[in-house]
Amino acid sequence: MNDAFEVHPIGVIESCYSEKFGTPRQSGIVPTSYGKVHFTETVDSQACRGLQEFSHIWLVFLFDQVAPNDVRWLVRPPRLGGNEKTGVFATRSPFRPNRIGLSLVKLEKVNARFLEVSGLDLVNETPILDIKPYLPYVESQPDAHGGFAQSTPPKLSVTIPDNISTQLSPSIRQLIIDSLALDPRPAYHNDSKRIYGCK
Repeated sequence: MNDAFEVHPIGVIESCYSEKFGTPRQSGIVPTSYGKVHFTETVDSQACRGLQEFSHIWLVFLFDQVAPNDVRWLVRPPRLGGNEKTGVFATRSPFRPNRIGLSLVKLEKVNARFLEVSGLDLVNETPILDIKPYLPYVESQPDAHGGFAQSTPPKLSVTIPDNISTQLSPSIRQLIIDSLALDPRPAYHNDSKRIYGCK
């Protein structure tokens, strides 16, 4: 087996999330999140022909904010409280052998040079390695088991003070509420006096 191969990004994401903290841990759980996949010049303008017929797409991406040699075979998933360890292959952790991620997003608009998407869980400027259409007949499995992440995570109640809320557009206000309701804080931090912030 030849170990040497090269992967070249086909594009980069322009995301409403500028940093890892506060970005949803899974795609689709914040439907109001949005972004664009901007293609590199190496992508032929015909590459997206027919893609508009699909409602959702898979984004294959690179966890570029993780060091290449930072592989963790045991990780602490937030859904298990952040203290229980499980194997990396049983999680969506970014600390993987090849740092490859997979994200299912809603396709909003197709253009020869970019794609508009929603339900995004990627940080701004994340390299996109490939795009594939979502095929409901084979990829939707109603009897599938989700292990320790069988159901959607609980949500917090989010309140934005009136003096700030009035300065926000309705769509940005909803994005903030939807993102913070998922509680981006580390699951293992129980310090009620600690203050967190995100862009």
